[in-house]
Amino acid sequence: MRWQQLALALLLALGPGAAHAQMRGHGGPVRALAVSPDGRRAVSGSFDTTIIRWSLVTDAAEQVLRFHEGAVNAVVLLRDGAIASAGEDRRIAIWPVGADRPAKVLEGHEAPIAGLAVSPDGGTLASASWDRTARVWPLIGGEPRVLRGHQDNVNGVAFLPDGRVVSAGYDATLRIWPSGDGSPLVVTLPSPLNAVASAPDDDIITAGADGKVYVVGPDGELRGAVGTQPTPIIALAVSDDGALIAAAGIRGSVAIVDRRTRTLLRTLVGPGLPVWSVAFLPGGQTLLTGGTDRVIRRWNASTGDPIGSVALGGADDPLATYAGDHGAEVFRACVACHTLSADAGNRAGPTLKGLFGRRIASVPGYNYSVPLKQLDIIWTPETVSKLFELGPATYTPGTKMPEQRISSAEDREALVKFLEKATK
Repeated sequence: MRWQQLALALLLALGPGAAHAQMRGHGGPVRALAVSPDGRRAVSGSFDTTIIRWSLVTDAAEQVLRFHEGAVNAVVLLRDGAIASAGEDRRIAIWPVGADRPAKVLEGHEAPIAGLAVSPDGGTLASASWDRTARVWPLIGGEPRVLRGHQDNVNGVAFLPDGRVVSAGYDATLRIWPSGDGSPLVVTLPSPLNAVASAPDDDIITAGADGKVYVVGPDGELRGAVGTQPTPIIALAVSDDGALIAAAGIRGSVAIVDRRTRTLLRTLVGPGLPVWSVAFLPGGQTLLTGGTDRVIRRWNASTGDPIGSVALGGADDPLATYAGDHGAEVFRACVACHTLSADAGNRAGPTLKGLFGRRIASVPGYNYSVPLKQLDIIWTPETVSKLFELGPATYTPGTKMPEQRISSAEDREALVKFLEKATK
């Protein structure tokens, strides 16, 4: 494990003096965040396949963990300080405190896992997957309960204080599952849903592609909606006292919402790249965000001010030179996985340099899924447009690409024109 020791030594060298309240260490976008109940530690998961334990006292990495064979999409802290992590490889890993290998691996999902939640009593884990199911796992062992019914990707799960599970799907439904057998209460909302969280008094908070935060009661009643931004929300967090909601979007801003009055209080503006993860520290005064630029930042949630410096645009923003280009803004959701230049290389997805005229699954050095290699597609403006009209799961079955549809023909046309310029 010499490479882990070297990586940790480098991360420790970037301690509080170097980081200025920012934490750097991941080699890819920070996809998931969790904070300990005492506010002294955090855990992050990344597209780079690693998990990092952080000290929030020193802003330094304490341990780098590697096990997953793909992006780590979700992390939660268990009651005893252990970590549960899950992601693209469809597995859930349980890491005891201080361990460098999982003590237990939970398997059964048939597609990437997008979300995790732990029950109020700490004894049960819930998972959300793109196989259109949620699962409830007893941590003491035994078979999981499989929750079926969603007609599209399940992107998030949460527990209500009474132990019931809530799942949110891209089929625009929120499903509230009984504790035992039986059918769920199904709430249909106006938008595909990307995330879900719960408040201490049973309110359910969910959000999705229309940029709105929806507040739903435990009985399925829609209690209100708050417009926060014109682009999709991809991450949610609720403060431990239930007062504040943080909703993060693909353009890099994070909306802070007063849950009880259902009003937008302020917007945190970062480097302009997608923010994939958010987590409140205890008390709700400080918010952590993790994004495409691989940095974990602290914010004063009460004032909206960053704690430490926030670089805006510049070299870390691959789209800075395309300011004002509508197609570039549509593409912003893709920069986490794809680069535009050959020098930048492959990320979670292959580089798009030289995209048009190229056969699908043909970039040297990228590990494509087997079904993708069997497709007969040449990338043209028409086929790229069709990919986002139908969605990757339909047009390129077997892909590892996140499910993103662009329903607007105008947006698809702008994206294609941008790619024609940017990938030459």
